[in-house]
Amino acid sequence: MKQIATVEKVLPNERVRIVVARQTACAHDCHDCAGCGASAAPIRATAHNPIGAREGQKVVVESSSRHMFGVILLVYLLPVALFFLAYFTTAALGNDAVAAAVSIGAFFCGVIPAIRYDRRIRGAGGMTFTVVDVF
Repeated sequence: MKQIATVEKVLPNERVRIVVARQTACAHDCHDCAGCGASAAPIRATAHNPIGAREGQKVVVESSSRHMFGVILLVYLLPVALFFLAYFTTAALGNDAVAAAVSIGAFFCGVIPAIRYDRRIRGAGGMTFTVVDVF
C-alpha cells in the first residue's frame, strides 16, 4: 500500500519520522454531506529512508499490502464471520433470542484477536514503512 507523507524529521540509521494524513471512508468531503464530525488527525510513524529524503519533503511511502490484507481480514471479516456462524448454528435450535445473544457474543469474541494483534504490533514499534520516492 502506497501513501503520500511528509518527512517531519531525519533520524539516524537511514530512518525518518513521517506524518501521514489519516485515511477515512468518507474522504472528508464535508461540503457534500451533513458532516459526521470525524477528525482527520495525522498519523506519525518511523520509516526506512534508503533514498535519503530530507526534512519537509513530500514522499511516497510503502507498507506491505500482504500485511494490510491480513489486518483487514482480522479486524473486519473474523467478527462478522463468527457472528453469522454463531447465529445460524444456534438458530437451528429454534430460539431466536438465544441465537441473537450468542451471535452478538461471538462477534465480540472475534474482536479480541484484533485487539491483541494491535497491542503486539504497537509493542513491536508499529507498522513498517519504506520511503520509495520523493513526491
